[in-house]
This record gives sequence, structure tokens and C-alpha cells, in this order.
Amino acid sequence: MASLMVAGVGLIGVGLIARRFGPVIRQSWPTVEKNIKTVLGDVRYKDGFQSEMDRYEAGKILGISSASNPKRIKNVHKKLMFQNHPDRGGSPYIAAKINEAKDYLEKQHNK
Repeated sequence: MASLMVAGVGLIGVGLIARRFGPVIRQSWPTVEKNIKTVLGDVRYKDGFQSEMDRYEAGKILGISSASNPKRIKNVHKKLMFQNHPDRGGSPYIAAKINEAKDYLEKQHNK
């Protein structure tokens, strides 16, 4: 019986805190989000794809440094293709860009 009362008081406390600070959090969230993007960088790829692949774009597509070793390139490529393969509902265009990025980085590494 006492544990039910403690749980009830706890829920009331959480509700009161959420009611008090909810509007403050909602109002300040755009500023917090902007600061996070400033510190971490925006993770979305807004620029679209370039007509010709380069080291920077290949690294950005795979989400790794363009100077990564071939084993890392292969592992990241495998993971991305598993997530974006056209047979699993992914875009053929995105899959082609992932393959192109992998091929480009491997070719640059072998030079």
C-alpha cells in the first residue's frame, strides 16, 4: 500500500515539473538545436551530389575520413549497402552513389 502511495506522489511530482518547465523547454529548444548543430555540424547532406565524385564527397557519403584504410572503407560500405540496398527497399540511386564512393576511395588508396 505504501509503495502505491509513493508511486502516486512520484507521478504527481513529475506532472507538476513537466507542467512548470514544459513551456520553457519548448520555447528554448530552437536555440538549443541551433547550438548543437553549431558544435557538432549538421549531419544532413544539403548540397546534393556533385556531378563528379571527389575525395571529400566520397568520404562524406560513407561518413568516414577520405584517408581511411581499405578495411574500414569495406566495413562501412557493407553496413551502408545493407541498410540502403534496392532489394530491401532502398534507392537505386543512393546505392549507386555509395558504390561509387567506395570504388573512388579504394582506387585513391591503391595509387
